[in-house]
Amino acid sequence: MNAITPTVTFELNGREVVALRHETLIEVAEREGVEIPRLCYKEGFDAVGNCRSCMVEIDGERVLAPSCCRNPSAGMKVTTDSPRARAAQKMVLELLLADMPEAEYTRKNEVDVWAEKLGLGKPRFTPTRRQPQMDASHAAITVNLDACIQCTRCLRACRDEQVNDVIGLAFRGENAKIVFDQDDPMGNSTCVACGECVQACPTGALMPAREVALNIPDKQVDSVCPYCGVGCQLTYNVKDNKILYVEGRDGPANHGRLCVKGRYGFDYAHHPHRLTKPLIRRAGMPKTGEFVMDPDRVLEVFREATWEEALALAGGTLARIRDTHGGAALAGFGSAKGSNEEAYLFQKLVRTGFGTNNVDHCTRLCHASSVSALLEGIGSGAVSNPVMDVMRAEVIVVIGANPTVNHPVAATWIKNAVKEGAKLILLDPRRSELARHAHRSLQFKPDTDVALLNALMHVIVSERLVDEAFIASRTIGYAELEANVAEYSPEAMAPICGIDAETIRYVARLYATSKGSMILWGMGISQHIHGTDNARCLIALALMTGQIGRPGTGLHPLRGQNNVQGASDAGLIPMMLPDYQRVDNPAARAKFEAAWNTTLDPKPGLTVVEIMDAIDAGQIRGMYIMGENPAMSDPDANHARAALAALKHLVVQDIFLTETAYLADVILPASAFPEKTGTFTNTDRLVQLGRQAIDPPGEAKQDLWIIQQMAQQLGLPWNYGHVSEVFDEMRRTMASIGGITWERLESEGAVVYPCVAEGDAGEPVVFTDTFPREGGRARFVPADIIPADERPDAEYPMVLITGRQLEHWHTGSMTRRATVLDALEPDPVALVHPLDLERLGVKPGDAITIASRRGEVVLWARADDSSPVGAIFVPFCYYEAAINRLTNAALDPFGKIPEFKYCAIKVTSGGEVAPQGSYGGGQILEGMAQLAT
Repeated sequence: MNAITPTVTFELNGREVVALRHETLIEVAEREGVEIPRLCYKEGFDAVGNCRSCMVEIDGERVLAPSCCRNPSAGMKVTTDSPRARAAQKMVLELLLADMPEAEYTRKNEVDVWAEKLGLGKPRFTPTRRQPQMDASHAAITVNLDACIQCTRCLRACRDEQVNDVIGLAFRGENAKIVFDQDDPMGNSTCVACGECVQACPTGALMPAREVALNIPDKQVDSVCPYCGVGCQLTYNVKDNKILYVEGRDGPANHGRLCVKGRYGFDYAHHPHRLTKPLIRRAGMPKTGEFVMDPDRVLEVFREATWEEALALAGGTLARIRDTHGGAALAGFGSAKGSNEEAYLFQKLVRTGFGTNNVDHCTRLCHASSVSALLEGIGSGAVSNPVMDVMRAEVIVVIGANPTVNHPVAATWIKNAVKEGAKLILLDPRRSELARHAHRSLQFKPDTDVALLNALMHVIVSERLVDEAFIASRTIGYAELEANVAEYSPEAMAPICGIDAETIRYVARLYATSKGSMILWGMGISQHIHGTDNARCLIALALMTGQIGRPGTGLHPLRGQNNVQGASDAGLIPMMLPDYQRVDNPAARAKFEAAWNTTLDPKPGLTVVEIMDAIDAGQIRGMYIMGENPAMSDPDANHARAALAALKHLVVQDIFLTETAYLADVILPASAFPEKTGTFTNTDRLVQLGRQAIDPPGEAKQDLWIIQQMAQQLGLPWNYGHVSEVFDEMRRTMASIGGITWERLESEGAVVYPCVAEGDAGEPVVFTDTFPREGGRARFVPADIIPADERPDAEYPMVLITGRQLEHWHTGSMTRRATVLDALEPDPVALVHPLDLERLGVKPGDAITIASRRGEVVLWARADDSSPVGAIFVPFCYYEAAINRLTNAALDPFGKIPEFKYCAIKVTSGGEVAPQGSYGGGQILEGMAQLAT
């Protein structure tokens, strides 16, 4: 054994090899190019050695050894293909083959693959086991247990990788079988359809519930997931310009794992509702704030146009508004679903073509307050540590987030860390699925975040658990913070936040004294009028304890959409140029004026909600919206729809006729995620390459082409030939990605920033020595209790909390057109505590009407005790029950983010739920599809 590295030298098939002591024989053989049959073994899974197909012979030992479970030792002589080893391998495969059905779903099974490699013919044995019936009860996965060899790969994928604990191995002897929960049909189980078991299954016993998965693809294209900010890498399997199925890839953020959306939410790209030709509103057709329900009426609203006509009208009218009323009369909304290059060019178009900074995107509606606090306190709006660092943490704090729903693969790493011994602390008004893994779950009263967080800091300060050396050397403003939290004792805050004082003290001590504590948060923190204050408290917790700047520590606001980090980095926000350089900073402005050969407006632009108000005031007359759906996503959606309808000219670039597109004057058919190449930056600051897998349908064009054509209509001489040219311009103007070349992304697939110089590895963990603020020191910013803008009262006695659903994404325009996802969750639901249902006289499945001071919706009640009594949770993805009609547009004064997470409502039983056909997934767009095709 080497004194420095734990290696051993042994003999493999007569050849001397060197291996690490902890490696297994099958791993060493794989690396050395020696094939050993395997069925129960899968890289990354715990080895169990139960199939015995990987047996090898070791000189001097009486019995054969399973190579997946055996480590090498010095001088060991291993033979993988001796007559004895081969006979054992063949016998195992032959016995399994005898019971394997000859069916379509077993066509690509690994038993056949290994049997062919070992030269096995038709098995000599007759089938002996009773063959179970197919279970097709699940919308995403078909179960064919007649093909099951009980290798338990599915069980380990579910239990050890995803930690969903749905699959088990039950009974004994010949009655042993794979079961789901308590031996229910899979469709009745608690399966979340992540598909990890399908990806792990070697035989076809678990298959996608879609016959297309049996087809053999023409090509495989490596790309990334188009949904949440985790940024899972995946592979599209394509045949005849159609995606057949998706597999997880070994990317830095997911290592092969996917969730239900990543695995099954791809066929929206092939939906017949895709826009395939430019559309122009017919002359004299009025804009209404409501999506028309009659398909025939929709056919009267728009007419087909050529690209030349549509672009001339779209860009030419915006140019005339600019020339007549000035650039401030225009605004643009970009998209966090688009690529970095699209975001960069879009904001550049608004700033140089419109002549204004009125450009924003959905970060204003998710993490604007978090970014505001981070820029103020840390000097950077990016996360300090990647999600994967939870595996290095002793204490993991998750607050205001539900990762199992919103960031499912990130949640698997949290669950893995808990299984390895980390202590998970949950702080949230709602009780998520992670609670069963938590060391402590603090279900505090809604809207009392600052009270609870200040109480935690009070304990840390009063018990002298602060890191004095860190505070003295790396921060400013601690004295003010210390004085502020003095009044927030746990005893004083317990009645306010609903958490007992001793629990507050215990959690504070645990966080402060661990070797590594990491905080992750979501929109439950940010979507309040005090969202910036909430984030300020989290920053202060990390700073006062020195829990930042090291692996397994830090601050991580979980990004919502797949490229919200990259779109913000690229300058798709009204007060910041690319790389978070303020528009009112003369030096920063001069840099971009030189790079873009233009003069820039020094005045920060308007945000999403402010733009809607400016339309009302007659200040904004024209808009260009790419890939956003503010008619669904904005708070007080009735007001947003009325404002959009009041515009003199609205151009919408999208892949479907969204609720926003219905209010447009010109609709430009764009490309879906798998139809283009570009870079995307995930929540870990990882810049990843997404590759085009299929072509856009009909006359739909790629977004970069459309943006350039619009720029030319506005008088900009743009002529980028390839997306890499845009990326190259970005890295010349953005120091954070200056060292990342397109060639490197093509070869490596992903590079983390900051990466300043070419060849740099990038920095997964930042703020190790200094903070990017003046003087290199972070700043404490005290916060006091500010109540929600709207509190419950006698007329509106309950609280509304909105958010996302596991199966659906954002406003539902993509996922409700994905077959499996819509089958899993087809109807609008409200999650109501059983005690509230009883008080209202409502049964689960009944219709209820929810009303606020701004509107009302009707949807189906679902009994769910995750929300506290008096609070109701509703996803915002359903057009027929658009919950953002009810939400409050009151803004956080710093981040300018609306208060989605808290408003007063009243609930009554009854009402008529609008049919699904009234949504874009139903009859209306069937009529629209006829027009578009």
